[in-house]
Amino acid sequence: MADVKKVVLAYSGGLDTSVILKWLQDTYNCEVVTFTADLGQGEEVEPARAKAQALGVKEIFIDDLREEFVRDFVFPMFRANTVYEGEYLLGTSIARPLIAKRLIEIANATGADAISHGATGKGNDQVRFELGAYALKPGVKVIAPWREWDLLSREKLMDYAAKHEIPIERHGKKKSPYSMDANLLHISYEGGVLEDTWTEHEEDMWRWTKSPEMAPDVPTYIELTYRNGDIVAIDGVEMTPAQALTQLNKVGGENGIGRLDIVENRYVGMKSRGCYETPGGTIMLKAHRAIESITLDREVAHLKDELMPKYASLIYNGYWWSPERLMLQQMIDVSQANVNGVVRLKLYKGNVIVVGRKSDDSLFDANIATFEDDAGAYNQSDAAGFIKLNALRMRIAANKGRNTLV
Repeated sequence: MADVKKVVLAYSGGLDTSVILKWLQDTYNCEVVTFTADLGQGEEVEPARAKAQALGVKEIFIDDLREEFVRDFVFPMFRANTVYEGEYLLGTSIARPLIAKRLIEIANATGADAISHGATGKGNDQVRFELGAYALKPGVKVIAPWREWDLLSREKLMDYAAKHEIPIERHGKKKSPYSMDANLLHISYEGGVLEDTWTEHEEDMWRWTKSPEMAPDVPTYIELTYRNGDIVAIDGVEMTPAQALTQLNKVGGENGIGRLDIVENRYVGMKSRGCYETPGGTIMLKAHRAIESITLDREVAHLKDELMPKYASLIYNGYWWSPERLMLQQMIDVSQANVNGVVRLKLYKGNVIVVGRKSDDSLFDANIATFEDDAGAYNQSDAAGFIKLNALRMRIAANKGRNTLV
C-alpha cells in the first residue's frame, strides 16, 4: 500500500491506537486523520484530541454518536428480539457497523484513501469493521496493524511508545486485567481469569450492576411506552432513544439485572468466554416481547422467531450492511406498525418480571379467552372438526402401520 497518502484511524487515545497512529505515520509515511466516537462508553473522549495533536494530527474528529447508535442500530435490532446463541444481546457487534459507517464518511470528507482500526487478527471486530467498510466504499484500502506488525504483546507496545515518546497515561490504580469494550448498550469483559472456563468471574469485575444479592429488597416497578416497536417513554415521561436506554441501564443496574457469563462461537472459528453487563437491553428484550404478545398476529410472531437466529448471526458476523440484513429489517419494521402500548415491569434482584401489558391495538379478546361463560363468542364444538382435520395425516399413517414406537 505504498500509494496510501491519507488514512482515517479509529482512535481511542489508549495505548494500542496511540502506537498505531505513530506506526502508520512511520510505516506508510502518510497523513493520519483520527476519529473518536462517543457511544456512551462512560469515559471522556475529548482527551483523545490533545493526544492526537501531540502526535502531529491536523484533522481530528470527535463525534457524539449516542443518539444515532441507539436510534438507528440498537432499536432496530431489538425490534427483532435479537439474541445470539440464545443469550448474547450483541452489545459489541451492533456498535461496529456505525463505527465503520463513520470511518467511511470521514474518509470521503477528507479525501482519505484508507482506513485503519485496532482490532486483532483473532477476533470478530476486524471482520465487522472491514465488511462494513467494503460494503459502503468498495475500493477503500484497509490497514489492520495487528495483522502486519510484530508488536504482539503489551510489553512490546510499551517499549515502542517509550522509544517514540508517545504520551501514554499511567494511572495510579491497578490496570484492569480484562479486555473491555463499552458502549451505551453494554460492557464486555474478556481475558484474565475468564480464559479458564471453570473459574468463576470476580465480583469486583462488574462496573454497572449490583450483585443480585446486594440489590434492594423492595422491587422497582416501571412502565415502558411503545410506539411502532420502540420505547418512547418511561413512566409516562417521553425520552429520546439514548435517554431511554441510559435510564434503563441505571434502574436495571441498581436491581442487579443484566449480568451474563457465556462461551460463544466467534465467526473466525474459535470459542471465546466473555462476560457482559447489559442491564437496559435485558429489560428491553423482556418488555418488547411482552408488548408483541398482545399486538402481533400469531403467525407473524412465530415467523419473526424463526428468522431471528439468522438475523442475529448476520449482526454478530458483521453483515449489518448486507442486502439480506436490510431485507430482513424491512420485514421486521413492517411487523411493528401495531406494536404500540404500555408494558409494566417488576425489577427485583436480577429478575425482570412482566406484570402487565395494554394496547389500543391489542389482539387479546377477554370475551373469547375467558374461562367463564363467553356468551357464544366461541363455539367449543368447532374444535372437534379442527382436531380431526389436523390429525388426518397421522391417522392415515397409523392405518398403514407407520406410526409405531419402535
